[in-house]
Amino acid sequence: MTDRIEGYASAIFELARAEGELQRVESEFYAIARTLESSSELRAALTDPNLPTERKQSIVDDLVGGRAAEVTVNVVALVVAQGRAGDLPALATALAERVASEKGREVAEVRTAVELDQPTIDRLAAALSKSIGRQVEVKVVVDPTVVGGVVARVGDTVIDGSVRRRLQSLRETLQAR
Repeated sequence: MTDRIEGYASAIFELARAEGELQRVESEFYAIARTLESSSELRAALTDPNLPTERKQSIVDDLVGGRAAEVTVNVVALVVAQGRAGDLPALATALAERVASEKGREVAEVRTAVELDQPTIDRLAAALSKSIGRQVEVKVVVDPTVVGGVVARVGDTVIDGSVRRRLQSLRETLQAR
């Protein structure tokens, strides 16, 4: 991670903590960044150097204005205004890692095809914590490319329990016979 990303993440962390909104800002920022990551149209608009900053701010307001904490809206608007919208996913990851580290945990990004309810997230967090030997903070990303099951990433460790991976494994087994 670059010094710029770490610097922005530290500033966002301190600002959100000072405002008493750290958990909310971190969650909202993560969700916004993953939305940007998954939407090529949104990403293209916010990173287009030819699109006026005012238009980009309007997009940010439409996306999160009134639904997110004021700190979140202002930080996203600042990052976009500075021409760093493409850095939002990396910033969100760095911020999530910083918040989890404060709690003595690691971030586990879990990709699923559907939204998960809280009891399922809690069971998943317990299973991942047991599997890797450290407490984790689960961040769920709804990803339509995951046909079924889950794909979890904790640091450099990837646990692929997706239907796609299981079918691929079955195909490899059958082809080897």
